[in-house]
Amino acid sequence: MSEAVLELRNIARHYREGDARLDILVDVDLAIYPGETVALVAPSGAGKSTLLHIAGLLERADGGETLINSAPTSKMNDRERTSLRRSAIGFVYQFHHLLPEFSALENVVLPQMINGLGRKDAEGRAQQLLEYLRLGTRASHRPSELSGGEQQRVAIARAVANAPHLLLADEPTGNLDPRTAEHVFATLLTLARHSGLAALIATHNLDLAEQMDRRVTLRDGRVEELP
Repeated sequence: MSEAVLELRNIARHYREGDARLDILVDVDLAIYPGETVALVAPSGAGKSTLLHIAGLLERADGGETLINSAPTSKMNDRERTSLRRSAIGFVYQFHHLLPEFSALENVVLPQMINGLGRKDAEGRAQQLLEYLRLGTRASHRPSELSGGEQQRVAIARAVANAPHLLLADEPTGNLDPRTAEHVFATLLTLARHSGLAALIATHNLDLAEQMDRRVTLRDGRVEELP
């Protein structure tokens, strides 16, 4: 078997509320491999977003180790974590967070240029991705001129623009109607599998979760596999 793209080892995270300590994650272990899609299904407040933030190097754990492509990250400084996050990890959120003053194409070009790619090459890849997501004819449109489903597909294109190895998504279809959600989700899974992305997707939608390779939940701060 190939090496895990994401590996969480004994991850712990807690917060303080006055004198009380609230344990959110307790000895979390999880590994996700290239081309594998994993659904994270748990009730609100269980720690899904915290787990995603730690996996995406947006938040530091209080204990344990996060490995990206077998590289330990706990001792990396903020600059090293930012560099690794920019090159290896893509994020999709419930709200698309597109820049309203830029076109769909420009929204996908910008993260590539920030990562050091020249504008011409960035535009070429952005157009390719938008066409793959059936948005080629909408490339010049600004977010306000796109439907909710189109905006979220642009957000997916932006998330994978730098060819990351890991895709993290937090309720990516939460704001969409059921039919649009199904289409966007199918697009996301197809893209992950065809490009060999490891994907961890938090969702409340059990029908969508059933389409993924594995399902896990958080119970008492620990990750457990679901049938």
